[in-house]
Amino acid sequence: MKTRRTHVAAGLLSALSLACCAGLAGCGNSQPGSGSGSVPDGWGTLETKGVSVAYPKGYDEWSAAERGRHNAAAAGRAEGGRTVSVITVQLGFTQANSAEQAAIAAEAGIQMGARVEGQREVELAGTDEARRIDFTFKATGEDGGPPRGTPVEGVILTGLDSSDTAFAVRVDAARGELSDGDLERIVESVEVR
Repeated sequence: MKTRRTHVAAGLLSALSLACCAGLAGCGNSQPGSGSGSVPDGWGTLETKGVSVAYPKGYDEWSAAERGRHNAAAAGRAEGGRTVSVITVQLGFTQANSAEQAAIAAEAGIQMGARVEGQREVELAGTDEARRIDFTFKATGEDGGPPRGTPVEGVILTGLDSSDTAFAVRVDAARGELSDGDLERIVESVEVR
């Protein structure tokens, strides 16, 4: 039996290639973050065997039943009874031999109608090669997510972990629900193992 959060995650996040994983920055060659893997004071951490990522205060870590079977870890933030932001980690979502191949698979899994703002290299702690995909889409209003038509901004960070397994860290947030600064701190907190 699927829980409401599983439906919310599916609705807010859309499908990511074989399974489901808020970027405000546009395209370009700049690389946000230092790839430090540091966790800001007071934040929680999603831990998996291949990657970890911090989440801001106000987010709740979801149990395995709440996050769905394709996500290795997830946390979300609700406001007014609706989930307005979700952070997920997926492992092994595609067979890839490089960060570029993982990014292609991740980009292919972004929901139809989404606008991909760009893909670029990004520095993440623990890996020499990672990609960042920025995109936007309109919420469907289903399954407890933001009201229909709400702009949602997303970022996927992807590459290969030390066992050459593809990972994807995805952050989705209704516009205005996640600051640029917090988004960059999330990106900087990612540590690949």
